[in-house]
Amino acid sequence: MSNVVLGFGIVALVVAAGYVVGRLKILGESALDVLSKAAFFVFSPALLFIVLGDADIGQLFSNLLPVSALAVAGSLLVYVVIARALWKRNISQLTVGALASSYVNANNIGLPLAVYILGDPAAAAPVLLLQLIVLTPIALTILDITSSGKVSLRRILSQPIRNPLIIASAMGVVISALDLRIPDIVHEPLELLGQAAVPTLLFALGLSLATQRLWDAKDQRPDIALATGIKLVVMPLIAWAAGAFVFELEPAALFTVVILAALPSAQNVFNYAQRYSVAIALARDSVVITTVLSLPVMMVIALLLAPV
Repeated sequence: MSNVVLGFGIVALVVAAGYVVGRLKILGESALDVLSKAAFFVFSPALLFIVLGDADIGQLFSNLLPVSALAVAGSLLVYVVIARALWKRNISQLTVGALASSYVNANNIGLPLAVYILGDPAAAAPVLLLQLIVLTPIALTILDITSSGKVSLRRILSQPIRNPLIIASAMGVVISALDLRIPDIVHEPLELLGQAAVPTLLFALGLSLATQRLWDAKDQRPDIALATGIKLVVMPLIAWAAGAFVFELEPAALFTVVILAALPSAQNVFNYAQRYSVAIALARDSVVITTVLSLPVMMVIALLLAPV
């Protein structure tokens, strides 16, 4: 339990450092963009490739994967049913809200959390793979159709080869599945670059929290509250119920899958909302609010479920 508390402390302090620097405007307006791009295009792909390539293929496709899938499916379904019944939101709005309710920040927060709290960076891999390979293409397809009235097959089919996280993840899975050894001349530089991913992501998150304005869009406040509640409460509860009673996971695995389900909404949701000009305030506020509140929620989960 002391390791869990220490892990949360490390994560919180690095995020706080980014927030203070952001508030003081020490690095200028372009700092967040530069750091985010460096993490997205260089550091995180390197980390994912090494982590997945070195991992046991059984760990990547363990019981954590179906439990995470059930948590995602249940959460987005709850949002869609309620938002459609109460507020008659259209399909594109429902898509963004459903993502805000179920698409976890497995990269920016999940990887650091897996390193410092779970003690294994590969622990976040099943969730990351599920989102990048399944959830993202489906969501982009729906948003393409509803925003333009037609399917952009070129955009959908090119998504995997345009996303460095998907490319690195897929290559790492192939290496793991074939039980290949990455040569040291390749492994060592990539591992060094990957080590920069975690602090960069946490610091960039702090910078982003220093620049966000919340709760401006009155018409989307009910959606924001609903998506936030589902993400922080309902999704972890679904993961716990599925893990404990359906798959009967061991305590360490159950703690892992529930803590990952409690991750905040991913910034990808905001990027998708901006790209299609749909429910932007809903995506932005859900990401920021869940990011701020996720740490205390995960602390409660750790107190209840963390292995002694």
